Amino acid sequence: MTRDDLFNINAGIVKTLVEGCADACPNACILIISNPVNSTVPIASEVLKKKGVYNPKKLFGVTTLDVVRARTFVANARNRDPALVSVPVVGGHAGTTIVPLLSQAQPHTTFSDEERDALTHRIMFGGDEVVKAKD
Repeated sequence: MTRDDLFNINAGIVKTLVEGCADACPNACILIISNPVNSTVPIASEVLKKKGVYNPKKLFGVTTLDVVRARTFVANARNRDPALVSVPVVGGHAGTTIVPLLSQAQPHTTFSDEERDALTHRIMFGGDEVVKAKD
């Protein structure tokens, strides 16, 4: 499965679900977590506009996935419980726009340059692992 395949599938799912929300609960807060978030939120927005119920204060893109991925990968690298690790992530939600702040991880964790670079790459492109696993 390619990222295009994933987008096409998820775009259709988001469109259908948001149409249902627009009809059944037009004042609801809607949180989109379906990848790619930066592409599926605009789909939801357009559906809500078409239905005449768009409220920008009630539509959200959730990128918690990147934070959870970073926390899990750092915890696994140090044999820790992911629930006890925190790693801030800033930036976007695609590849090199995802910036894990490993120096700010709690509990404080140090990595060699090689470990840091490998971990950063894995966090940035962890979504690719998911796409490949679906093949």
